[in-house]
Amino acid sequence: MADKFDCVVIGSGPGGYAAAIRCAQRGASVAVVEIGFIGGTCLNCGCIPLKALLASAHTLLLTKHAVLMGVDVATATANWPKMQARKDTIVTAFRKGLTGLIQSHNIKIVQGRAVVTAPGKIKIETNNSLMEIQADTIILATGSEPIQIPAIPFDGQTVISSKEALTLEQIPESMVIVGGGVIGCEMACVYAAAGTKVTIVEALSQLIPMEDEWVGRLIEREFKKLGIDALTSQKVTSVNTTAGLAKVTLESGQTIEAEKLLVSVGRKPVVDKETIEALNLKMSDSAIAVNEKMATNVPGVYAIGDAVGTTFLAHGAFAEAEAAAVNATGGEEKIADYSLIPRAVYTFPEIASVGKTEQTCKDDGLDISVGKSFFKANGRSVAENETVGQIRVLKDNSTNKIIGVTMVGAMVTELIAAARLLIGSTEKITEISFPHPTVSEVLKEAAEDAFALSLHNPPKV
Repeated sequence: MADKFDCVVIGSGPGGYAAAIRCAQRGASVAVVEIGFIGGTCLNCGCIPLKALLASAHTLLLTKHAVLMGVDVATATANWPKMQARKDTIVTAFRKGLTGLIQSHNIKIVQGRAVVTAPGKIKIETNNSLMEIQADTIILATGSEPIQIPAIPFDGQTVISSKEALTLEQIPESMVIVGGGVIGCEMACVYAAAGTKVTIVEALSQLIPMEDEWVGRLIEREFKKLGIDALTSQKVTSVNTTAGLAKVTLESGQTIEAEKLLVSVGRKPVVDKETIEALNLKMSDSAIAVNEKMATNVPGVYAIGDAVGTTFLAHGAFAEAEAAAVNATGGEEKIADYSLIPRAVYTFPEIASVGKTEQTCKDDGLDISVGKSFFKANGRSVAENETVGQIRVLKDNSTNKIIGVTMVGAMVTELIAAARLLIGSTEKITEISFPHPTVSEVLKEAAEDAFALSLHNPPKV
């Protein structure tokens, strides 16, 4: 007789393991089925390894600028094997820790490919054998994979995805990155800092196109200082790799040769085709269609994370996991507003935002006031020699409430959660005390400026 669980979660990435643990905390018997490594893409070939390499790259840049801080450093060069080894050590340690955490909740981990053959029935292909388990409810958290451009297929050597870019044995002399979104720009920072000549080709008019135009302009300017060329409003028309290099031709006629071509134009959901057919799952393009409770069209089957194509963010998957787990175990919870899930980009400088952007306000016809504050006027930022960037706070003039915050600057990804608490708040920003001198004061100044109350900005005209 097949093993029976209250809930089976397919996939152990941020959404999957979070959903499994929350179900277990709510008293359910739970199993997690994972085809690859525990932790999914985020831990093994995404967020964590990339942030580890970014941290090494940032340290390298700080060392090169040490003389500005009155510190003499003899040399500052990238030791790529050690950077890679450090990254791998971090990933392995987290994977081991996460496995232990899951098991500490008495959750059964099953290694293999899972196919949902019918509501409540899961076939698992593992170690060249088949097994079947049953569940009252199922949560699909099967993740995503890099989008491949048909005309530029990955070969794993010259034309690579973000996965291969994280594990290159040597620092390439040159790299063309197709796609100026989050992953492309973060990878550009790693390799430019390490000494690679990087060129980003972006089809849209700016880098990081999901954010406001001023963000793209600022990032492009700072990237030039790192030696990164950004070619926006450009498309790749052909790629030739016969000579061992990537010869990239743009629609403008310009050609660029590079040792590596990183195609980073986004990710797409991974959903098992047999499961789709067996359950007759309703799809939204390549993603699983769900309602605000993360429920699919099949009773007792939920889906979360990249598989539903909403945020493609680990913390977005956490939020969806919470809702799905509560609903799968008899509760009632909905995802209220996706715009309140912060967006974070770990470039040099960092980008973070939450709520509405100036462009979405314009599209919605909202009357807003924009408060601004700059890191170059902040005491702590000047002391730390991190003066690039600004924070903008948007106030809806019809409600007098803050509806959006966008930040560009050092460590702003650590500030954005505090900004999220300001969204919709009626508490007067002037009554919230921010310690001095801290970088967080830039957020306070921008919020006060939205209300024309800033102490350190000149009067609004």
